[in-house]
Amino acid sequence: MFAVPPNTLAAEADRSLAHPVRLAREFAADRRSWAHLLRYDPVRRWAGLLERTEHHEAWLLSWLPGQHTELHDHSGATGAFTVVSGSVSERVVRSTPAGPVQEWRTLEAGQSRVFGPDYVHQVRNDGPDPAITVHVYRPARARMTTYALDPVEGLRRT
Repeated sequence: MFAVPPNTLAAEADRSLAHPVRLAREFAADRRSWAHLLRYDPVRRWAGLLERTEHHEAWLLSWLPGQHTELHDHSGATGAFTVVSGSVSERVVRSTPAGPVQEWRTLEAGQSRVFGPDYVHQVRNDGPDPAITVHVYRPARARMTTYALDPVEGLRRT
């Protein structure tokens, strides 16, 4: 588990209120604290818990080329992720009265994404090199709900 340096009570309170992207960037920048935890799994993306508090969870993920998530949400949690190294592609799907809208973007090392409680997305490594990301969820994530994208019905829970 990620060891947080001793803080004053004021600094701890500040962390409990900090925006998820701020926390993700702080964890990403503190590579020495998590480098010994990092693993690469040739079968599926690897995830390791960095920190769990009553206010948030922080996860370290590694992505080999071709590894991905399913289309999912975070069951009402808000959060953010920061790319530490490599790049990942993110597919965001929104339901609109005219039907589903999809947007793809590539995030490079140092870039972050923030998401709200109704955010449905998929993340994958389309590049030739491994990628590392840090994800923060507030409150601690309960589970991920997966979806299929139906051309007629739009987003459908699976």
